[in-house]
Amino acid sequence: MSAFSLTVRDSSTMLRRNLLHARRYPSMTLNLLLTPVMLLLLFVYIFGDVMSAGIGDGGEGRSGYIAYLVPGILIMTIGGTTIGTAVSVSTDMTEGIIARFRTMAIHRQSVLIGHVVGSVLQCVMSVVLVGTIGVAIGFRSTDATVLEWIAAFGLLALFALALTWIAVGMGLVSPNAEAASNNAMPLIFLPLISSTFVPVDAMPGWFQPIAEYQPFTPVIETLRGLLLGTEIGHDGWLALAWCLALTALGFSWSKAQFGRDPK
Repeated sequence: MSAFSLTVRDSSTMLRRNLLHARRYPSMTLNLLLTPVMLLLLFVYIFGDVMSAGIGDGGEGRSGYIAYLVPGILIMTIGGTTIGTAVSVSTDMTEGIIARFRTMAIHRQSVLIGHVVGSVLQCVMSVVLVGTIGVAIGFRSTDATVLEWIAAFGLLALFALALTWIAVGMGLVSPNAEAASNNAMPLIFLPLISSTFVPVDAMPGWFQPIAEYQPFTPVIETLRGLLLGTEIGHDGWLALAWCLALTALGFSWSKAQFGRDPK
């Protein structure tokens, strides 16, 4: 077999291993999904009428706020799901299984590839679940074309890949699973200070640059533009740049950390 075929075979084996772990221990994924689902329901049914007053001309009511909120919650779901990846990687590193893998005739990077592909698949399934809840409570995207839906799906997958590589790096540098969970908390915190819940121009002036140029806001605004037909502007290029930069950074960081000899 060629080196590429061996890499694909070993990575597929590791992917199957991670998916089996996720199926046997679904509590982590379900717990992480609770946060975006609860925030979606809370801001729609408790704060929806009030929050809608600050969106657009304020005349669309709760239905308008649902349309505004759901794309941000979908991106937030990706951030929350990848925390489980950091915990899973850290658990593998601290329980000795990686030491055994290093002694076996398998491709060295297949362990990480299995984690990354498995995490992206979990992110996609989580987004579909949360998106289904959004549709059930009134979210509609009637103006999006087929190409815009494909672009939106591609953006979600690319952002999931970027955050997954960052989460893998966080898991590799964490001494235990608890530390990995804490280190990955920015993936939940950053969406809270983005344009998920309110427009950037409704925030204090000194805080607007922080919210506007962090990774989550351009991706959220691009997704809104694709699904709702709002103006994307420079957010599309910023979203793509953030995704590519985070993917490259996370991949390099993870590869360097995983390549170190264990103590």
